[in-house]
Amino acid sequence: MSNSLREKLSLFDPDLPLEHAATVPSLWYFDSEIYAAERRAVFAGTWQVVGRSEQVAEPGSFVTADVAGEPILAVRGSDGVLRAFFNVCRHRAACVVNDASGRATRLRCRYHGWTFDLAGRLIGTPEFDGVADFRREDNGLVPVSVDTWGPLVFVHLSENPPPLAEFLAPMGDRAESMSLESLRFVERREYELRCNWKVFVDNYLDGGYHVNTVHLGLAGVLDYSQYRTEIAGNTALQTCPIQSTPSSSTVQSFNCSTVSTVRTGTAYYWWVFPNFMLNAYAGVMDTNLVLPLGPDRCRVIFEFYFADTDAPAARQFIAESIAVAEQIQHEDVGICEEVQRGLASRSFTTGRFSVRREAAGYHFHRLLARRLAAAVT
Repeated sequence: MSNSLREKLSLFDPDLPLEHAATVPSLWYFDSEIYAAERRAVFAGTWQVVGRSEQVAEPGSFVTADVAGEPILAVRGSDGVLRAFFNVCRHRAACVVNDASGRATRLRCRYHGWTFDLAGRLIGTPEFDGVADFRREDNGLVPVSVDTWGPLVFVHLSENPPPLAEFLAPMGDRAESMSLESLRFVERREYELRCNWKVFVDNYLDGGYHVNTVHLGLAGVLDYSQYRTEIAGNTALQTCPIQSTPSSSTVQSFNCSTVSTVRTGTAYYWWVFPNFMLNAYAGVMDTNLVLPLGPDRCRVIFEFYFADTDAPAARQFIAESIAVAEQIQHEDVGICEEVQRGLASRSFTTGRFSVRREAAGYHFHRLLARRLAAAVT
């Protein structure tokens, strides 16, 4: 580790109590050295979502993804076993699979035609006769750890990672009450933001602090006085009851009655370090995955799930629900991009945390700082 990186990491103290703590310094949000360290130590060293379980349910079905700059392939073998590999041919490093998802009976690199079976074994090497000291069995696809939880497929690039259930705890046990197995995937949307990935996470984890000022329509239906945050392990859970009658005292940026129709019961906002979020309501769920694209850019992938997709009224309900999420996301995009510009100002270095609201944000910063420090010592 360079002395420069050591100095940058030393600017944040993760051991302070919340009432004395400050955020990670602003340079962590646009510095290329910090960004490179996060890719190595954070994204390559944690369980990362790469697809949906339904996409790899049948033999031969696959998904591809990028994790910390690494091309990844997850595929269901002919034997029914789910496996994951670096999506890199052992001949000249081209991708073995170029489609985002699909079905295959074998995996054939389009560059020189090297072919692998669904278990990653090399089975075809055109015009390779006469090559000395070469064994096909030594040149299969390089595996990575893979597991599933609920509707999602996760991979981990490190050797001997912690079990996925342990990494997600206590979300796995707590989520059983949300009946995720009854939900069906409906739609995926992607947003590219001009901000560091941590800005989006910070915004998500502020304990509802920005709801009354940024999400005015949502504020009209959340019982903000009952907004609570719980922290455990690699997770944070924010919960808040939803009022059946929208608050008349809240100025509305869009129709609160629509929000209260498609968001009922209790709102559950789960976050898993470093970049995964799950938002659940009665019969409705969406997941958010934040992917870094550079020090000052990120992509957020939303996937929407619903319990009822077949009833006559379901199509309208789904459309209205996604429209509400779209409105909230556009509001978040605006404030996140504004914050990114401010972080680059010479006037700002760090900010303080609201003890009442922002414990989860500090938890995120501590996990991040400790993982970075541990990986470079």
